[in-house]
Amino acid sequence: MTALEGDGGVVRRADRPGLAPVTYLPGAAPLEEPVRWAIPLESSVDDADGRDVPDEEGDDVEESSAADAEETLTRRLRRSALSEREARTFLAQRGIDPSVVEATIERCTSRGWIDDAVLAEQLLYAGTSRKGQGRRAIAQTLSARGIARDVADAALATLPDDDDERALEYARTKANGLRSYDLETAMRRLMGQLARRGYSGSVASNAARTALTEQRGGGGVQFR
Repeated sequence: MTALEGDGGVVRRADRPGLAPVTYLPGAAPLEEPVRWAIPLESSVDDADGRDVPDEEGDDVEESSAADAEETLTRRLRRSALSEREARTFLAQRGIDPSVVEATIERCTSRGWIDDAVLAEQLLYAGTSRKGQGRRAIAQTLSARGIARDVADAALATLPDDDDERALEYARTKANGLRSYDLETAMRRLMGQLARRGYSGSVASNAARTALTEQRGGGGVQFR
């Protein structure tokens, strides 16, 4: 692997044969872009793993089972990232022996194909920049995805205390769609949208009121 220094830390690029180019996804922090890990393009096992050629039939079966489990998980990881808990559940649901599951998870995490910290950063960015979510909703997402509490807390600690600003920004994008409603109805609907994105009652109320006041102060408002 070759390391390149970037503004948000070390950016990794896959230079070894058989590895997919790194896909750059938004967000090590709300304003930065974390790097998504690279996973194999092929199902072949890297010789660097140091696996011995099996001499016994039992070893051969065990090695085949481990290789099959790794290939199954790798195919799934090519579609989207998984947390350790999600990956473990994914393999267990396919009837793979628990010892093989744990060994497969360990190999994938050691290679960086499963990384809860990176996944938490990506979910944090998606929540703030694409979904307009508040801290509470993001925390719930991290928990639902099986991110460990300490890892989730570390990711959330990088989030600026700007729920008010993000709530208002989101409310402004929705205010025009409520022009045909009377103010009370528009307030109720907009506050509901904000609450579903994890904003507290006071934050949602202030953001909705400000956004609707700005929008309706422009004139041309229709009332029911």
